[in-house]
Amino acid sequence: MWLQVLCAVSVWLSSFEEAVALQTVYEQSHVSSIPDLAKPPTSGLFGPIEISPAVIPHFTDPDEPLPPMYPTFPTRYEPVLTGKCPVNFSTISSIMDKTASDCSLPLAAVVGNVICCPQFSSLIRIFQGLYSVTSDKLALQNSVANDCFTDIINILASRGANSTIPTLCSINSSNLTGGSCPVKDVVSFEKAVNASRLLEACTTVDPLKECCRPICQPAIMDAALKISGKQFSLNENKNLVGELSHVDTLTDCKGVVFTYLSRKLSPDAVNTAFRILSACKVNKVCPLDFKQPTEVIKECRNVAAPGPSCCSSLNAYIAGIQKQMLITNRQAIVCATMFGSMLRKGGVMSNIYELCDVDLKDFSIQAAYGQEGCLLRSLPSDMIFDNLTGYSFTCDLSDNIAAPWPSSSSISSFSLCGPEMSLPALPTSETFKNPGCRGGRVEFLIPIVSFFIFSTLLY
Repeated sequence: MWLQVLCAVSVWLSSFEEAVALQTVYEQSHVSSIPDLAKPPTSGLFGPIEISPAVIPHFTDPDEPLPPMYPTFPTRYEPVLTGKCPVNFSTISSIMDKTASDCSLPLAAVVGNVICCPQFSSLIRIFQGLYSVTSDKLALQNSVANDCFTDIINILASRGANSTIPTLCSINSSNLTGGSCPVKDVVSFEKAVNASRLLEACTTVDPLKECCRPICQPAIMDAALKISGKQFSLNENKNLVGELSHVDTLTDCKGVVFTYLSRKLSPDAVNTAFRILSACKVNKVCPLDFKQPTEVIKECRNVAAPGPSCCSSLNAYIAGIQKQMLITNRQAIVCATMFGSMLRKGGVMSNIYELCDVDLKDFSIQAAYGQEGCLLRSLPSDMIFDNLTGYSFTCDLSDNIAAPWPSSSSISSFSLCGPEMSLPALPTSETFKNPGCRGGRVEFLIPIVSFFIFSTLLY
């Protein structure tokens, strides 16, 4: 017992001594001058949350240290509303608070892909469900949608959220209107769809199984197909250009299905379900921007052992990636595989991740001087606000998990849905700096100015 306590204290003190200020990755003055920033993955029927490149932070000098993120506390004030939105927002006040926290002013762009945009998207759908309860409509008229969307943004901003969320997440008032979907009322919806089957599939979404053995997602797609009137195969590539309007209609109808679910389920239950579905999407694709690694390929093409020029070039390239955004552990696997495939395509055959000691955490936001990295869990997570420390988030203990080197230059067959559906194994006891502190789940504090990041084992 005392040995475990001593080990925990030892680990905490070690991390405390090495703690440094987290770099600021959002600067308002740079928002409008980003011509070639991170290009988010294109959205699709089951694509990732789309992040607008216009609001991802840009850094002109990759070698210039960034200022620390000082303790940030939201300034709450009474919002000015249009008075034209026929919804009582107090009914979903807790969801509004969660969204404001997840999209907090200084961090929205950093956690947009994983935390902010999935939660904001869920809020929009929950709001539509709330509107539907009193109107029996599953979509809003354009004028009402504009007023209500304005009120939503004003309320979130009054609770400390970043007012650029619509641009960041590529969501606007038109997302409330149902678009081109032909079915927008409850009666017509329930005539066309087996509502009981839909609710049975989506009332409780399993966070560990849904992404690889989906139950709710196929039910949503089936309902969307039925109300869209477009019975076509999503796997058919013929006449793709002519089918684009059909795809748009199907996407709009999926939004209507989400509204129906929001109408039938409690706000907390449906928010949990929607966030899990979003996690399934974002973890499939790497959200980082990889520019052509010409210098890395040049220096590493023929290496078979660790070399200073190769590793220096690789580290310099990765240092630029580390200033983009926080990503999840599963996204890091996809990103590492994608980048490795680019290198293999350029002629780098040796596993330079291993030669240069590149870990999964190296693909996410780092603390100053690269001493600490943070990968978020692949399960849905939220920002945590504390009156003393400000905002914080949970990191996985993944420091010693090596980045996977791809077996070929193609990642077309890459999948995280193996039989065990798990991440790479945690490092063995031999890889720990303190081998005496093993056998228990140790959580320790890494103070990074206002962020107290709790390190936990991968789930």
